[in-house]
Amino acid sequence: MSTKYDTKIGSIREMMSTLLREISEANKMSLDAFISKDQEMFKEAQRKLANITAQGDSIDNEIIKTFALYGPEARELRSLVAYLKMTNEIIRIGEGVKKYARRMREHVHSECNLEPLSGTIIQLHKSTITALDSILKCFTQEDDCNINDFYTKIMVEESKNDDLFSILEKEIMGLIIDERELSIEYVNVLGTLRRLERSCDRSLNVANLMMYAQKGGEISIYS
Repeated sequence: MSTKYDTKIGSIREMMSTLLREISEANKMSLDAFISKDQEMFKEAQRKLANITAQGDSIDNEIIKTFALYGPEARELRSLVAYLKMTNEIIRIGEGVKKYARRMREHVHSECNLEPLSGTIIQLHKSTITALDSILKCFTQEDDCNINDFYTKIMVEESKNDDLFSILEKEIMGLIIDERELSIEYVNVLGTLRRLERSCDRSLNVANLMMYAQKGGEISIYS
């Protein structure tokens, strides 16, 4: 593998790490905003992710240039394809966090009583943060990242996330029955919380791609 290629891959990983770090910080900010009911903090989380699509485009352009300039061999090609797909998943995680911050900012000051849901929402949110931080750690500390342990950890968080979301669905259905006049608002809350649940699903997709990039085979076998 050429030194120039190594340098380009290092640059791409650094750009992706920066993007992941900003999404993780915004995600944590959204959790703090929910706990403190702080409108301005929700807005700051949105602002932090305002340019993530452009950042994703820049990363993809660097990957495509690396394709064109260095004629990668099979293993290198596999990694570049995985990075292209990872960028898409990471951007979608970021967009989900941004929309969550915007919509939850409205929900916490609506007539909906979110207090009975608060504990489970916080657990759901922490699970998405753990998954995203694990990906960031594996990106920034590649030499110390045991890919098998990392992949298992993401799978555990995704499973936990699914269970927590199922609990929230049942709790919200109970609130809809008890407070029918607010049923549409509670359905919207559920839709917002699904953004968090999907973020963890997408983190698992990134983990799948990281496993594929390192071990090869077929992408689908890690799904």
